[in-house]
Amino acid sequence: MNQTEVGSQDPGPAFVVGLTGGIASGKSMVSRMFSDLGVPIIDTDVIARELVEPGEPLLASIVSAFGKELLDAYGRLKRRKLRKLIFSSKKKRKKLEALLHPEIAAEVRRRMQLIVDGYCMLVIPLLAESGGYPGLDRVLVVDTDPETQLKRLVKRDDVSKKQAKAALKAQVSREERLAIADDVIENSGTPEQLQEKVKALHERYLAYCN
Repeated sequence: MNQTEVGSQDPGPAFVVGLTGGIASGKSMVSRMFSDLGVPIIDTDVIARELVEPGEPLLASIVSAFGKELLDAYGRLKRRKLRKLIFSSKKKRKKLEALLHPEIAAEVRRRMQLIVDGYCMLVIPLLAESGGYPGLDRVLVVDTDPETQLKRLVKRDDVSKKQAKAALKAQVSREERLAIADDVIENSGTPEQLQEKVKALHERYLAYCN
């Protein structure tokens, strides 16, 4: 995926890889493996969590939009309750995205400007849903079969199969996600096998930077 005009003039790394994948596909594990190889990781989910810490303006905007019941006794966001709320309504999900996305994008740009050489990895879980992201040179999709996703999600989030299926349904299809990929890591084997795939791609991305 070639760079677009928006953001492509900003200083930063010479090469940007967008990392995405379906929920519970193994994106976090893959990004950690790239990080262990020395690759700078900018994770939009991590940024989103940081932007809604108590005292942050974005948290106040979310509470204003969705209600004080989303806060716990310590003034922190009840993330699971918010997730359940937005998965139940496409309109509410779009409303939340309209609040989150501009703030996340601004922080991504700021962090990218701190990276002066090599390549970095920008983790965007909902890249396929958002229709793309400016400044990406390549898109890497972590892929696994839907049944494996479902099992992992039930175990990871301690939710029912019904709730897990609703979360999966809220995302684009596997086929739509793979359609935006320049590279695919199939993650249904062992961690060791996954590590080898990551190392091979790392070498390829380093070559692209030269």
